[in-house]
Amino acid sequence: MAVGKHWQILVLLGDGIGAEIMPHVLRVLDIVSISDASFDIITHDFGGRSIDLHGTPLTEDTLDQATKSDAVLLGAVGGPQWDDLPMEKKPEKALLSLRSELDCFANLRPALSFSPLIEASTLKPEVVAELDVLIVRELTGGIYFGTPRGVELRNNLRRGFNTLVYDETEIERIAKVAFELARKRRRRVCSVDKANVLEVTQLWRDVVIEVHRSFKDVELTHMYVDNAAMQLVRWPKQFDVILTGNMFGDILSDTAAMLTGSIGMLPSASINANGQGIYEPVHGSAPDIAGKNVANPLATILSIAMMFRYSLDQPLLADSIEYAVEAVLAQGLRTADIMPPNPSNELHLVGTNEMVDSVISSLVGTDT
Repeated sequence: MAVGKHWQILVLLGDGIGAEIMPHVLRVLDIVSISDASFDIITHDFGGRSIDLHGTPLTEDTLDQATKSDAVLLGAVGGPQWDDLPMEKKPEKALLSLRSELDCFANLRPALSFSPLIEASTLKPEVVAELDVLIVRELTGGIYFGTPRGVELRNNLRRGFNTLVYDETEIERIAKVAFELARKRRRRVCSVDKANVLEVTQLWRDVVIEVHRSFKDVELTHMYVDNAAMQLVRWPKQFDVILTGNMFGDILSDTAAMLTGSIGMLPSASINANGQGIYEPVHGSAPDIAGKNVANPLATILSIAMMFRYSLDQPLLADSIEYAVEAVLAQGLRTADIMPPNPSNELHLVGTNEMVDSVISSLVGTDT
């Protein structure tokens, strides 16, 4: 552990349980900063809260601060009170704009099975035991950003259209990320596309093959996205690193969420070429349970671990946070989303506050 490090972290509270969880989770940073490093924590409004207070989901001041920070820690955004706003004014637009402006083109979504939670998955234990899959999703291109897009009136009928587009440089850089990460894991990459019907994904496959020439020590395979979705639930342990585009990655990573037992357990990282990253839980803002002390904080805590691993270059500290999470799960503590329907006497239902307290207690008890 490097003593004397100093990092600037921008915290965007978000909406719903995002805003509820984040203050508790920041206590994890307070603990690790005592002996390991110091943090300049800066908090800004974002998403729906920013709309209510500033009239926009992402202010220029917030964006400027994000560009200056070593990492951004983000809570989930959105809620029904903002659903009727124009697309460019919705809370989710802030997230897309932040990713684009910081050029955080590589989205990393791990699907990691914690052994105490094997029974929480809807799949058989032997299918998900010791599961460790990393989905590498291209995040700033593809159909979510392609133009032209919109809804028009043609021949007296409404017609909606979006454009799926990638150029070879966008594909090259995300492929390199996937191969480099695979080198640190089990050295296997499965590139997912739909090259049999979509020309843009034929280009994707061609460029990935070209990039692979510089990574001959990594095994490369290809799979159509529909088959990949099936294989993820049939036998997910066949995968190491899954490389894919924006829309396919969005769908596959949420599919992978259920392999682990709950979407409330999944963190994510979105990083740029400089290692600067946006770290956030995969789950949504869940406004129906916000403020009730029932939300699962573990995905956000694990997002902090990813922040230490990928942006702050502190893998040992990332390991210690992940070990602390596994330790509290091994103790039988469960929030409602990961509590099985017929729990044994060894399992104990806890709320957001107690779960965070327990992780911190476990973390303090380790050598961080």
